Amino acid sequence: MLPSELLTHRLNGETITPKRLRIDEQTLAVARELIDCFLAARGGTQGQLDSQLQELEGDSPDYRFKRGLAHLLKSACEFEVVSPLEPPLLRERVFSLSALSVPSSPQSCQTLDTLALQLSQELEREVLPAHIREGLYADLAENKVLMEFEEPTPEQLLHKYNLSQVQGVFYRASQLVLNAHRNVPGEYKLLFRYLKLFQLMAYIEGDADHGFTITIDGATSLFKPSTRYGLAIAKMIPALLHVTKWSLSATLQTRDFYTNNWKTGKFSLDANCGLVSHYPPGKPYDSMLEEAFASRWESLKSDWVLEREVDLIPIPGSVMIPDFRLVHPDGRSLLLEIVGYWRPEYLQKKFSQVRRAERDDLILAISERLNLEKAGVNLTDVPAKIIWFKDKLLPKAVLAVLD
Repeated sequence: MLPSELLTHRLNGETITPKRLRIDEQTLAVARELIDCFLAARGGTQGQLDSQLQELEGDSPDYRFKRGLAHLLKSACEFEVVSPLEPPLLRERVFSLSALSVPSSPQSCQTLDTLALQLSQELEREVLPAHIREGLYADLAENKVLMEFEEPTPEQLLHKYNLSQVQGVFYRASQLVLNAHRNVPGEYKLLFRYLKLFQLMAYIEGDADHGFTITIDGATSLFKPSTRYGLAIAKMIPALLHVTKWSLSATLQTRDFYTNNWKTGKFSLDANCGLVSHYPPGKPYDSMLEEAFASRWESLKSDWVLEREVDLIPIPGSVMIPDFRLVHPDGRSLLLEIVGYWRPEYLQKKFSQVRRAERDDLILAISERLNLEKAGVNLTDVPAKIIWFKDKLLPKAVLAVLD
């Protein structure tokens, strides 16, 4: 996504319209030029890349557009610290060794030669004085080396830019009302999983047969405005694009350019917006805990089958999507929910959902690191089988409850 200073929006009364680029020969040529710049920069430093980007930007009036594309391309880069040792440790070795002699240019060279020989012996590979010079401050951002660059097509880059401009609208949203009309059930599940993934506070009404109305509290509706929460809302938008029929309206808090006062703005969007999602259409895991557990289960020899595709459980004001279903050939079936996130509001909501679902086929795997008492959660009235785990959930612990 783009930082606030690279967003371009137009205000017409209360309606906010983000700038979106036409995908034509001119914009495609600019995108291609920037992509080629990143390709040529592989193996060089971030400072060298920034200099090239500044040269390409020049003094053109569309600098914000070029700078925005460059920002998105940097998110596809992997910069690494290249040094014989961790730079702080390398500096300590150099300074300690140089302190043993009188400073001079010849002595500096001798110090580097001596340390290069020492490190070659310690690391069992050749270390040259030039490697030490380059690695001494390799941890500074401008000295990090571009090792990997995931090259997009110019069209993909421009689509991501347009989407990022729209996402930026939601940084200051106070409320969103999303109508997900009748769709394929799998599309709902993907949307709700992303709502869960980004820990958004949503009130959900409706059902899979008729559609859902989802009210999401925005960042500025909280007691203290949270940019982090605004970013979470913005991250949900690409997932929404995988739903076939939907529409949303948002209430925004914007600052007047002339008076610097806050005022209310409006924004609306629907399935015909023409935006393109860069999220995969598959089903994301809500956490690394879930992904790791599923991976361990694959190597397990058991009659129980772990399924990722789980039906929606309707409850008043929300829906619950358990993380997994466990199915046995004899017909037995249980649901598994992994609770590893610590935020008190999330824990209160999660256990409230479990109570209201009134399911007797639910297993809760709860991290021992969670302070449930502080969050006001009482497990005595939770209608579920409970498993406790520390750093990772082991399949054997789940099997012990199943059998």
